[in-house]
Amino acid sequence: MNMSRVLNSTLALLVAISAIFNPWTFLLLVCLLTMGGLYEFFYLIKKKDIPIYSYTGIFIGILIPLSIFFHFELTRNWELLFIVCAFLLMLMLQFARQDNTNAIIGLSTTLFGVLYVSWFFSFIIKIRFMLPGQEGSLLVLFIMLVTKAADVGGLFIGTAIGKHPLLPKVSPKKSVEGTLGGICLSAVVAVLARTWLPPVFQSMSVGYIFCIGLFFGSLGQLGDLSESMIKRDCNVKDSGKFLPGTGGVLDMIDSLLFSVPAFYLFMSSTLHPVFKV
Repeated sequence: MNMSRVLNSTLALLVAISAIFNPWTFLLLVCLLTMGGLYEFFYLIKKKDIPIYSYTGIFIGILIPLSIFFHFELTRNWELLFIVCAFLLMLMLQFARQDNTNAIIGLSTTLFGVLYVSWFFSFIIKIRFMLPGQEGSLLVLFIMLVTKAADVGGLFIGTAIGKHPLLPKVSPKKSVEGTLGGICLSAVVAVLARTWLPPVFQSMSVGYIFCIGLFFGSLGQLGDLSESMIKRDCNVKDSGKFLPGTGGVLDMIDSLLFSVPAFYLFMSSTLHPVFKV
């Protein structure tokens, strides 16, 4: 067990929790994590000699959480318009290049990085402002704790009793026992968090909350495996060296990239009559 990984992960989680209750520090943290995650993603892709637009991608990626925070909407479905404009910008940049080798791969990969890191992660801002006051912050805290519980549980349980590899070609150290144990811990955390969640959660049964924890814990593990697959393809162990023992920024937020958008859609569709979106 790498204790530095545990301590640094705990420290990072405490910093994130303290930031979500102030909108400006929350925005700053989201922008910094988005910038760091995009930088690391594009750094990994460069190792495969793919001609990407890393700085343009980072610039576009930062605009997404900023526009959501400041409620900048040209149209109702402005995200689609924004993505189209971003693609056209990168296409114009490609026209200016002398070499068009692997142009399609470069354009597609750059756009994928923006969607995968920035757009997916930006849903955490939408969750933060789904409810007025601190209730929106509690929603963010809930999905963070539930998702990260699967990471922590997977680490401890996998180290203690993990014997059967889950997907050795994707993540050699991840075990079936650790993954299942981590997901179950997410469900337990969800049930424990029910007491301080907004009033609508009090009407939900313990079994329903338990299933919610299982679902979003599973999505978090899927996000972790997806980033492991990207790193495996690029022949690197960690996306960066942001904190000793924990890897890079992308390693820290990978599990949230799938659980956060799904949680927003769950809250806005299933509970739309109750929540102001």
